[in-house]
Amino acid sequence: MAYNRAAMGLGELTVERFEGVADDQRILLLRGPISIDTAPQFERAVRLERAETMILDLSDVPYIDSVGLGSLVTAQVSHQKTGRYLVLTGMNPRVRKILEITKVKEFFVTFGSTWEAVEALANTGTA
Repeated sequence: MAYNRAAMGLGELTVERFEGVADDQRILLLRGPISIDTAPQFERAVRLERAETMILDLSDVPYIDSVGLGSLVTAQVSHQKTGRYLVLTGMNPRVRKILEITKVKEFFVTFGSTWEAVEALANTGTA
């Protein structure tokens, strides 16, 4: 049985880039799954950003598969190695559960919403 992935809304990821409240802050609003099909696009979008702090808004990410999870972890490691910060916001229960089950949630700084992250980062200066 074959499925039309586009008709089902699978495999499509859009990334919108926004300036943060600080010059060295970027917000990437992700819409769609982070999966084997979209991981290259996600990784490219993250790699192109050079901001000191990157906020990934996952509010519109319905799920993350193992390849997507690996891409998130790789992005976090890359940011840490270069002294930058990566923050996750807006995770739905399904995405949060994946991070908890795989024991990587503690590896990330997370906030309930992008606004909470922006406000907290503005008050502390860093993640």
